[in-house]
Amino acid sequence: MSIHEAEINWQRQPHSTEANTYSRNHVVTLNGNQKVDVSASVDFKGDPNCADPEQMLVSAVSSCHMLFFLAIAELKGFCVESYEDNPQGFLEKSSKGGMEVTRVILTPKVVFSGDKRPDQAAISKIHESAHKNCFIRNSITASVEINHS
Repeated sequence: MSIHEAEINWQRQPHSTEANTYSRNHVVTLNGNQKVDVSASVDFKGDPNCADPEQMLVSAVSSCHMLFFLAIAELKGFCVESYEDNPQGFLEKSSKGGMEVTRVILTPKVVFSGDKRPDQAAISKIHESAHKNCFIRNSITASVEINHS
């Protein structure tokens, strides 16, 4: 078991464009004193210059998948030179009537180097294994789709 912590700090301030409400901006502090400016989504009166919780969830899914992919590829003797993804999360009305991130689409692009390089079937198997083992993906109800080339 491991414990993962963060610190959230919000102070009342006026909203930058709407006088009748408050600013959604806050700061998330992570390990190593990393500070992330966070706000609500723009659709919910948030600051477009800040990350929003939905983006952070989507990036967590993508990051977790990538870390498992890299580990599995290395165990199989493949050298990954680069890995890029532009994940998308869809905030939609759920069958329960509320809003939720219902699905996440990952579009990883992986470049291998070295003498031993996987074929498409091997790459697909690595993605399947990463998908199955990703802690974050296993913790959410949203579907996660992997579109890789």
